[in-house]
Amino acid sequence: MRDFTKYKDCVYEVIGAAMDVYNELEFGLRETVYQEALALELISRGILCEREKEVHIFYKDEELKQFYKLDLLVENDIIVETKGVVELCAEHRAQLFNYIRLTKKPVGILINFGDYKNIQGERYVLEENNFCYRVDKNMRTLQ
Repeated sequence: MRDFTKYKDCVYEVIGAAMDVYNELEFGLRETVYQEALALELISRGILCEREKEVHIFYKDEELKQFYKLDLLVENDIIVETKGVVELCAEHRAQLFNYIRLTKKPVGILINFGDYKNIQGERYVLEENNFCYRVDKNMRTLQ
């Protein structure tokens, strides 16, 4: 198992920024609204953030025409996928896992702004076996 604790503080900052966005905008808006607001909040906190970063896909060393766009890439290591749905589901997690595996970025955060009570946040890491595992707030795997 790799040690992901070095990402703990940055992940904590991202979650805190997401809470501020949620407190300001509340629930029910489009995902792209939260994505843009979160990017602005992170930048205002001095955190490096790229929005809609393209992920190119290769097949046998050939670049495919198809590509993905990450919602946010934070500090060049943390993928943030935003949602505005009633409840997160396996499809949302699979989308994040694909992004993590394609980019080989060590950490991914799935944030849902769609719940009327509070935001939902899930943290995941990429292990050497190319599988993604959920981690707790201390960046330790939940197994």
